[in-house]
Amino acid sequence: MSHSSSIEPNPAAVGRVQAPPFVRLPDPSRLFEARRERLEFLAQTSELAPYLRFIAGIAAAQSSIQEGLPEPDLPPDDALDRAREFGMPPLDRNRAGLDDVLSETLSRLFDAVAPVTKPAEAEAALERVRAATPDEMRSIVQGVLADAIPADALAEHVYGAAGLQVHFTRLAAKLDRSRLAKIGDGACPCCGGPPVSSLVVGWMEAEGTRYCSCALCGTLWNVVRVKCVLCGSGKGIGYQEIDGGPGTIKAECCDSCRGYVKIFYQQKDAALDPVADDIASLGLDLLLKDGEYRRGSLNPFLLGV
Repeated sequence: MSHSSSIEPNPAAVGRVQAPPFVRLPDPSRLFEARRERLEFLAQTSELAPYLRFIAGIAAAQSSIQEGLPEPDLPPDDALDRAREFGMPPLDRNRAGLDDVLSETLSRLFDAVAPVTKPAEAEAALERVRAATPDEMRSIVQGVLADAIPADALAEHVYGAAGLQVHFTRLAAKLDRSRLAKIGDGACPCCGGPPVSSLVVGWMEAEGTRYCSCALCGTLWNVVRVKCVLCGSGKGIGYQEIDGGPGTIKAECCDSCRGYVKIFYQQKDAALDPVADDIASLGLDLLLKDGEYRRGSLNPFLLGV
């Protein structure tokens, strides 16, 4: 059972830091390996252990394929300048194509995931994406980037999303964070993507502040606490969690838009991962699923929730 409150715990922490960094760019060489470690740890005590280990295998593949991959090209400087001037993300999801670098990234990922233990349905989906024509793969890429994934091809798009995470994480890591501008509370300043969850961090330079985590490129961006990251409202914000839990994972629910996004208190548990712990806390989503709030964040490994 869950309970709710209208006031977030530890309000004294809000505003403790005057000027926290606006963004923290991802480190592709570490991000996916750290996620694999977290997923394996969570699987030790979770009823979702088989699925968590499957996603851990995907994370291991995401990490392992990067060595030797060709470098992706950032947009030209004039395009980056225009994006900043007009408040647009420098990595335009709508214009991303199936170029040689992305094609090789996807191909390597599919090969690396092949030995991972997986359900029969996931095995069949992997065979389909490995055999996909360029046009079919282009359609999968476009579906993932547009957040428009057909219900009858969820598994295929999960693999596509995993490859796109690698590609866009490598692109985001090359950006100059000083040239990034705010797009909106619920939009990544690098790629414009939605958050997978948010974190209250314990970093020395930003302790007690909240960051959203991009579902695609892994960028973290600062958003004021006790505010809906979906609609921007600061009214009617409540928090629901599973009774008896450690108090580190909650659903931030908004009465204005009736949406929720999970918030993880990393200041209490530094090991919390925005993707891994979102999957492992599926029970919270199930408790809320038939209630008045809808899940407003995106996790490619929880498609259909």
